[in-house]
Amino acid sequence: MPAELPSDWSRWRGKVDLDSYDERWRRMAESGEDPHGEVALVMTYGPSSVLDGGCGTGRVGIELARRGVHVVGVDPDPDMIAAARAKAPDLRWEQTGLESLALDERFDVVVLAGNVVPYAAPSVRAELVAACARHLTPGGRLVAGFQLQDGWPTLDEYDAWCAAAGLAPEDRWSTWSREPYAGGPYAVSVASVKPV
Repeated sequence: MPAELPSDWSRWRGKVDLDSYDERWRRMAESGEDPHGEVALVMTYGPSSVLDGGCGTGRVGIELARRGVHVVGVDPDPDMIAAARAKAPDLRWEQTGLESLALDERFDVVVLAGNVVPYAAPSVRAELVAACARHLTPGGRLVAGFQLQDGWPTLDEYDAWCAAAGLAPEDRWSTWSREPYAGGPYAVSVASVKPV
């Protein structure tokens, strides 16, 4: 794994076998659970295009594409991108950090499922949010879910990065299934491009 990947990510990734990781979602579906809560939430905004930031092995992006959405997946981890490409070679997968993202497309939604923001190096988190904001269409939304724990971004920090990037808070939940947020260890935040 490249040395430039952040230490929190590298520690997590060092413990994870990609086949077992993907198997988790298959088992959820077989047991009747919906492994696509992130997709269901994103689809409520009626997007025609989504940037799947920190796309991992492609679970969210592939399901969005299956539902008719134009998707581009981005992840800095070469093994994750290779796994996504192997599963869906017809989709566009880019190996790059979100903080240096410079695509020629704009998206209705940028989704950061999982712990994309806290897994980024602390020095680039604000720029990661700004780069995501630059890739939104007018009225577009940044949807990010991540754990709240010591050493990781607080919601106040995240909200400040969004505001600096021209995004206004729209919604916040404690789960991807839209359970109200009243504190707790996980938050899903929606911020939208401010009108000019």
